[in-house]
Amino acid sequence: MSDLPHENDQPDPLDPFEEIIEAETDRDPDLAVIEAGSRTLRTQGGAPQAEVPARPEDPEVDKALREVEAELASRWGETKLEPSVSRISALMDVLGDPQRSYPSIHITGTNGKTSTARMIECLLGAFELRTGRYTSPHVQSITERISLDGAPVSAERFIETYQDIKPYIEMVDAAQEYRLSFFEVLTGMAYAAFADAPVDVAVVEVGMGGSWDATNVIDGDVAVVTPIGLDHTDRLGETTGEIAGEKAGVIKQGATVILAQQPVDAAQVLLKKAVEVDATVAREGLEFGVVARQVAVGGQMLTLRGLGGEYPEVYLPLHGAHQAHNAAVALAAVEAFFGVGAQRAEPLDIDTVRKAFAAVSSPGRLEVVRRSPTVVLDAAHNPAGAEATAEAVREAFDFTRLIGVVGASGDKNVRGLLEAFEPIFAEVVVTQNSSHRAMDADELAAIAVEVFGDERVQVEPRLPDALEAAITLAEEEGEFAGGGVLVTGSVITVGEARLLLGKG
Repeated sequence: MSDLPHENDQPDPLDPFEEIIEAETDRDPDLAVIEAGSRTLRTQGGAPQAEVPARPEDPEVDKALREVEAELASRWGETKLEPSVSRISALMDVLGDPQRSYPSIHITGTNGKTSTARMIECLLGAFELRTGRYTSPHVQSITERISLDGAPVSAERFIETYQDIKPYIEMVDAAQEYRLSFFEVLTGMAYAAFADAPVDVAVVEVGMGGSWDATNVIDGDVAVVTPIGLDHTDRLGETTGEIAGEKAGVIKQGATVILAQQPVDAAQVLLKKAVEVDATVAREGLEFGVVARQVAVGGQMLTLRGLGGEYPEVYLPLHGAHQAHNAAVALAAVEAFFGVGAQRAEPLDIDTVRKAFAAVSSPGRLEVVRRSPTVVLDAAHNPAGAEATAEAVREAFDFTRLIGVVGASGDKNVRGLLEAFEPIFAEVVVTQNSSHRAMDADELAAIAVEVFGDERVQVEPRLPDALEAAITLAEEEGEFAGGGVLVTGSVITVGEARLLLGKG
């Protein structure tokens, strides 16, 4: 591993990467002001992913899957937590610690985790590694959460995995004060499925936090921290620094840590943890980053600075500056996994990198699902995510009149989310999804009126009616006038809208 630069080392004043970083105003390179005591990485120098699965066509398989879903739903939901890894550790123990049978890349952060995980998966697959990916929540089908080789496991395999470990789940339930939760059981299923495959590497996204998250029974060779913002403040902390303290739990002894640009207080906490466990750190804006980006048809063209050098002309079929930054983080994570910047100095094969990024998809993330008028789905559910989405919409779409359809969860900062979208929505149709966590449409409307004004808010409690109303409002501009609809506020809202609009 490389050591810290010597004090007399001076950056090349003509280095274009340094010029780009100096010019970055939208995402301040906060880490540049922090003197890290940890080591840093910097050298000088897949198959297309499947769509979101639909329900099984075989009635018997569909019935069996619904039975598994019902059994999982009888457990604590993902929002009810007892901060401990004791139950999942007990399950792993009786299963023979399947999570120890493969290396892993562990991803935490507030926004961008799933998109980054999918990019990492695509890159690893392009380099002919067999991958397992565990992400949450799902957009439409619970089987999305566990993927092998870039595709969600089949319903049959999902059912089989559950039935295989069910006796062990019941054994742990009987011995613990509380039964295993919904998320803990799914995590156990993922780790068992990966071992059974077997995979060459697992790409694992935390559910919430890090230290006591059920996924944190792995020791990730690479720990990735996407941008940290204020979300789940009732459980993780009221400042980004406090939240970072929980998320730092994924940083393990001797690991390599890939840090997206962070608020200063969060960066300080993460770097301190890295020092304590002798982890090697690579920081966006210093050791790697986005050198250049241009809007392209269906996405953007990037030049990325990795740990092993520059990667020019990388096409990414996703919209928004935030996805470009996710791509830089994903590339650095895969470089670190392969030892670039440590055991080897040369970069990854550029053609393979280009092929992988060109195949990336991220359903429900600025996904166009209809034309005339254009309907876009985005799963932004907190203010930071909404701000990134709003900026991406301005950049990538030429809407003359954009109608929002918003259905949010009651435990989110809904006002902050609506305020982020206010500048780009001509009108907003507020609604609610089918989840028990959904905010009541009338309650959401009251907040929306305060943000948008009464004349710009329409209430349609049923999502199908909300979609119809929004499309009608967008069509008032005329077929070729540039009206559009953005459905957002919750992954569940997006998933249900996706089904209603004929996707999956």
